[in-house]
Amino acid sequence: MPTRLPRRMAALALASTLSLGTAAGAEGVDLSTMTPEQRELFRAEVRAYLLDNPEVIMEAVNALESRQAEQQAQGDVQLVQDHAEALFDDGYSYVGGNPDGDITIVEFSDYRCGYCRKAHPEISELIESDGNIRIILKEFPILGEASTTSSRFALATLLEAGPEAYKTMHDALITLQQDPTEPVLRRLATTLGLDADAILARMGDEEITRRIDDTRALARDMQINGTPSFVFGDQMLRGYVPLDAMRQVVEELRSEG
Repeated sequence: MPTRLPRRMAALALASTLSLGTAAGAEGVDLSTMTPEQRELFRAEVRAYLLDNPEVIMEAVNALESRQAEQQAQGDVQLVQDHAEALFDDGYSYVGGNPDGDITIVEFSDYRCGYCRKAHPEISELIESDGNIRIILKEFPILGEASTTSSRFALATLLEAGPEAYKTMHDALITLQQDPTEPVLRRLATTLGLDADAILARMGDEEITRRIDDTRALARDMQINGTPSFVFGDQMLRGYVPLDAMRQVVEELRSEG
């Protein structure tokens, strides 16, 4: 009769095999040398142990998720370093907040994205209340034709009327409830005191196409496939993040600084 493996040892051996991808288990158990009978017994012991101690499954899942998150964070830091110039100094993206701030935030957003709209007042509050944050806005239209139209109109405003007008237009477009048809955009520009005809005429500029294409290429290289996405210093935050969490990230960056 084969020697029975203690259930704890069997579970540890299985966890080691699953997480490390090796044939060697825990505490000297070598799964590759088991006979078919021993292997069958091992499986039965693991099953029995997990049924008696189901919390072990969650412990393993939590440990795996923690390890994956750490690996993702380390990879993201490298991505930010590799693309620092395109992120922080591309020469054309809008730069706001405090231009000499000790923390730089880069935001990739889409005007038709519901979570971008939810994040907008919170990121604005963060920058205004902090007073020492530099913000860079990246036009990243990924949700269809209306998104692209809105981004082209915003960038046409930047080319035609400058950064201050662009920021005003950006804030208006992110809260716009109507489809960005020409009459709607014309009315919006006029309401903001801008030359609607001149801005609409600039929407087809090749420079606008280049900027949007470059941002899409940057996002692809940085494995960004959704909005909103943020770069806080050397960290990436993928998706919507509440104001309190953003403040915590800023505090952590300063404490590391």
